Amino acid sequence: MNSRRVELSNTLRIVEVIDGTTVDGPGFRTSIYFAGCEHHCEDCHNPATWPMDAGYDISSSDLLSRIKENDMDVTLSGGDPLFQAKKLLPLLKAIRESGFTIWCYTGFTYESIAERPEIKPLLELIDVLVDGPFIKKLRDTALLFRGSSNQRLIDLRKSSPDNIVLWTPDF
Repeated sequence: MNSRRVELSNTLRIVEVIDGTTVDGPGFRTSIYFAGCEHHCEDCHNPATWPMDAGYDISSSDLLSRIKENDMDVTLSGGDPLFQAKKLLPLLKAIRESGFTIWCYTGFTYESIAERPEIKPLLELIDVLVDGPFIKKLRDTALLFRGSSNQRLIDLRKSSPDNIVLWTPDF
């Protein structure tokens, strides 16, 4: 991994960091649960993250240090990390420069993100986007890394707005 120190001066609002989880993407991952979500999905597994002021502020620099210390790929969850898109952009650039892959869970669809200039730049930095709101009537506990059948695991390295390629496990 790249060992140079990246200075990040902004702060993000998070609820929790889980080191070494295996439920938010393949392998052991550092999962960051962000505060704030306006989707308010019925039977959301984490409604405590909905308030924009839930949790605590943490510097992007401190988050990056923890990610590097863990030496694991990264998952962004919440809440919905994309509600902090502008502040998140520098951290994602630094994570990518450090050689880690990034998964991101969001209630937004890929198509709606591609149309939103304040969020769209993140698509270039995320490897897999788990998109779409959780829909209670489509809940399926047999699905890999998602809760309802409308949600997609989109391989952003292979996708474009005109050609969505779903991520497939290699295990």
